[in-house]
Amino acid sequence: MELRYDLAASDALPPVWKERALERLSGRLTDGGVLVIRASEHRSQWRNREAAAVRLSALLSEAVAPPPRNRRATRPSRGAVERRLTDKKRRSDLKRGRSGGFD
Repeated sequence: MELRYDLAASDALPPVWKERALERLSGRLTDGGVLVIRASEHRSQWRNREAAAVRLSALLSEAVAPPPRNRRATRPSRGAVERRLTDKKRRSDLKRGRSGGFD
């Protein structure tokens, strides 16, 4: 079963979503801006058609989702830095103590 959706000529999506989807799905679109989805996991044509429709809706909803917010850079607190350094020192001392010579 093959499902074709002409994304470039569709009026179902708002223009902002359409631009975003065309940009994000550019690798999957054919030369005319058509999105092709194939489904052949079921023996029934009807179930394959439903699977292709579900896959199309998931693909479109993921493509038109707004971009994630930018991460704001943060610094670790002074206490976190001190705890990390004391743990490193403790681990270093423990490992240094293992290499003692046995007489």
